[in-house]
Amino acid sequence: MVITPRVTDAALILGVGAWWHDWRRTDFDALAGAVAAGHIIECGPQATGGNYSQIREVTDRRYPGSPIAELAHDGSFVITKHDGTGGLVSPGTITAQLLYEVDSPVYLNPDVVAHFDTLQLTQQGPNRVRVTGATGSPPPSTLKVAMNYLGGYRNTMTLVLTGLEIEEKARWATDQLFEILGGRDSFDDVDIQLLRYDRADPARLSEATAHLRVTVKDRERAKVDRAFSNAVLELAVAGYAGFHTTTTPPSSASEFGVYWPAIIPAAEIEQLVLHADGSREAIAHCPQTDDRYCGVIRGDEQASRAVDFGPTTRRPLGSVVAARSGDKGGKANVGVWTDSPERWDWLRTHLTVDRFAEMVSDAAGFEIRRYEFPNLRALNFVIAGFLGDGVASCTRPDPQAKGLGEFLRAAHTEVPDKFVAEP
Repeated sequence: MVITPRVTDAALILGVGAWWHDWRRTDFDALAGAVAAGHIIECGPQATGGNYSQIREVTDRRYPGSPIAELAHDGSFVITKHDGTGGLVSPGTITAQLLYEVDSPVYLNPDVVAHFDTLQLTQQGPNRVRVTGATGSPPPSTLKVAMNYLGGYRNTMTLVLTGLEIEEKARWATDQLFEILGGRDSFDDVDIQLLRYDRADPARLSEATAHLRVTVKDRERAKVDRAFSNAVLELAVAGYAGFHTTTTPPSSASEFGVYWPAIIPAAEIEQLVLHADGSREAIAHCPQTDDRYCGVIRGDEQASRAVDFGPTTRRPLGSVVAARSGDKGGKANVGVWTDSPERWDWLRTHLTVDRFAEMVSDAAGFEIRRYEFPNLRALNFVIAGFLGDGVASCTRPDPQAKGLGEFLRAAHTEVPDKFVAEP
């Protein structure tokens, strides 16, 4: 049994594989395979059909079985699950998890750099996917560390707006609220989001409503405590027409954390193992390093050639594309992939950074990096700073960007007719 402080998620599989197969520190290809296996199964049933965008492929919708990695000496492996459990193991579910919370295909680890663009996926049998071809290279001479500290206190209230003049009602409510509270400048940070669910000529009440979500943050708890939430209730009989409730009850402030990642020289870290008999053993760092990957890895060149794929119709991107999204500190990532060489040729030429920003308008103003995974017929988009200082501090309704991929799939774009089968 090994008890450890915070380590990389993949280390749980890498350590077992290295011990069982007696790998050397420089067996980089085998180590890279173990890192890929660890990355795939680290979130349990997300590799066996959980959170999978291709919902119609999952015919057994019982709770998915936990994934199993059968790891060979050369670093190749099979992902499977127990018989009699729900879910699905397919190249699609494995691709989804490979793209989850990553940046470029160069996946950094303290022991090895795993090159995810070398992996090959093969359906070996029912609920068995074999992954081969992992290529590894020496790790950088730096390590990533992450610190979390108390950023202050926060409180959120959500007001319901109904009917006509939604934007005007929202402005009125906001102006009144901060007049009561002494102005926006009296807080360290204010975040206001108008979430539109209303539509013209509504048939029911739910189709006539929108939400005004107001979040305040401050180092002084009293400013954002009940004084804030109670002020919202004062608008009930003195503000816009139709104020009937809030979706959040008046509440006290809560603490929020700030995530602060940094890079330090590996030589500054001493690795020690404390054995059961009380003896201590120092573990040296990898004897080889490669510093090409110490900084941010640039995005890929975008395909500029124009290709005629025939007539198109404006459709959801998800009619021909799968997706998986997630968070990495303050960054959000969206991986998208498709299932044939021709669709991949279209996807990589069509979905540029500019078109992505146009379809995901919330990403406007943020740095967007685009990476290609040709082996998976996939693209990965990383939006730097989209989640602020990390999930604990983020004020977005989806602070971990788990729904961002499904939003992109729902967004419409010009899709070649020949890629969409007739019903």
